[in-house]
Amino acid sequence: MSLQEKYARLIQEAQAQSIRNLQVREQDAVLYIDGEASTGEVKDKLWSSYNEIDPDFRSGDLILNIQVSVDPQATKLRVSTAHGNLNIRKGPGKDQELLGKSAHNAAVTLLSKYNSEWYLIRNEQGIEGYSSSQYLTQL
Repeated sequence: MSLQEKYARLIQEAQAQSIRNLQVREQDAVLYIDGEASTGEVKDKLWSSYNEIDPDFRSGDLILNIQVSVDPQATKLRVSTAHGNLNIRKGPGKDQELLGKSAHNAAVTLLSKYNSEWYLIRNEQGIEGYSSSQYLTQL
């Protein structure tokens, strides 16, 4: 089974959600799905579909690289770690690839609430990913 067959439901979901500039390619036994979502909720739906196909995202054979258009009126949150930086991850989970960090007390933009534990955010440097909600508070 090819990776495009394995992830056909996810690709169809991306198409149904009208992901802009959607690109699907397979390279070195990894499927890449790139594009831009209109909202964080759309990106969250894709991650949920991915999790149904590959529980806990363990296969390592897919890179879901979907960015979110940011509403200028989006909610701002403050990083409220006790000390140190907030990790920003590729997907919702501690085992997901680390994309970057935001400093204690920094402001970030809330793109969506994936669930009660994970929020999709974008920091001031433009890094977009998922962070633990326990370290984010309303400005």
